[in-house]
Amino acid sequence: MNFDLLIIGTGTAAMVAAMRVRHAGRSVAVIDEKPFGGTCALRGCDPKKMLVAGAEVIDEQRRMHERGVVGDLRIDWPELIRFKRSFTDPVPEKHEHRYREAGILTFHGTAQFTGPNTLRVGDDRLTGRNILIASGAKPIKLGIHGEQHLIDNEGFLALETLPQRIVLVGGGYIAAEFSHIAARAGAQVTVFQRGPRMLMHFEPELVGWLMESFGGIDVDVRTGTTVTAIERIEGGFLVRAESDGDPVVIEADLVVHAAGRAPALDQLDLEVANVAVENGSLRLNDFLQSVSNPSVYAAGDAAQQGPPLTPVSSHDAKVVAANLIEGNNRKPDYRGVPSVAFTLPPIAAVGMGEKEARESGLRLQVKCKRTSDWYTARRVAEPVYGYKTLVEEGSGRILGAHLVGPHADEVINLFALAIRHGLTADDLKSTMFAYPTGASDIGYMV
Repeated sequence: MNFDLLIIGTGTAAMVAAMRVRHAGRSVAVIDEKPFGGTCALRGCDPKKMLVAGAEVIDEQRRMHERGVVGDLRIDWPELIRFKRSFTDPVPEKHEHRYREAGILTFHGTAQFTGPNTLRVGDDRLTGRNILIASGAKPIKLGIHGEQHLIDNEGFLALETLPQRIVLVGGGYIAAEFSHIAARAGAQVTVFQRGPRMLMHFEPELVGWLMESFGGIDVDVRTGTTVTAIERIEGGFLVRAESDGDPVVIEADLVVHAAGRAPALDQLDLEVANVAVENGSLRLNDFLQSVSNPSVYAAGDAAQQGPPLTPVSSHDAKVVAANLIEGNNRKPDYRGVPSVAFTLPPIAAVGMGEKEARESGLRLQVKCKRTSDWYTARRVAEPVYGYKTLVEEGSGRILGAHLVGPHADEVINLFALAIRHGLTADDLKSTMFAYPTGASDIGYMV
């Protein structure tokens, strides 16, 4: 079977690219070995945020206890998972229906290259004038004894019951978010982070403030600790680690992989298609096109050109679709891409960090302050609230913004708007935001 475009994957990037190319009159097919919908809708951001909704209620009740709110609340984990599944279960069928309605053929199975323009999917042989790799990412290999006992984000989000003792291996987004969910659902949580602190992609001052919230829910965070082995024992697992050369041993009912993800490329047989790979990543030009096989493009987590975020996947897909339809003329623009870890409270960032800005040689003004005494925090009895902003001297251009506390996940979007469209600190200060809202604090932050 011959197509103008074959797409490996059915997540955000695949859907956006498929619809745009098909709308231009081209023939398109999509392929996935998993249920259609991709990581964000089925195994990542959307279902995770639904579990966060339950944790938020528990957190709000705890903070407002003795401040006019009485009574005890608890999470019924099986019911919360059923709530999550009310969203995720219909997704694959809805996605397939959208593809069929658009005249896009769908294939279930593992895609493997058999040549520069050909794929094998089970018994099917498919040929594409172009092929888009949008296969997402998967957990990296840790190379430790007993690694097979780890579950990943997909496994955690599918738990029908929540084990009592949970160990998270790693200290990034997944560890931070899952630990807040699980602890508020009643689990005893330990985080083993190899690095010197959690959430290394966020500013250290803000992460330091946020760590108080981990302590407040009794999450045991152990930085500078490397997991070396996981052993199956009666009734659970034994997690072995090292910290400053000293052995650490802890028992757990569940061990979760939260130590990073990499492009899911292993099963594609890329060498058969002459698709160049370097250090586990595709080698792409400025148009998200393979440098060695011009028929092949990539988008989203598989491309690994921008931050591993859903809006980036959508943006990449639009770039690729335009290049396929009009010829290579579009390049991705990752200015002002906000990032959020949905801890409680959330932490968010956009633009440059202070270290990056200073190393770039820019002249800048840095404002960094913990603002637990501001109305936004006091109104909801949240002790963790603060910001760091970076403004270029002279131009007033916003270089970076970093927030932690109530509404940080929403307010960061206004800073993203400013960075992407060249708004200045004066522009933000002169904007009349609704009051009292989280956004109304922006004028005091720049």
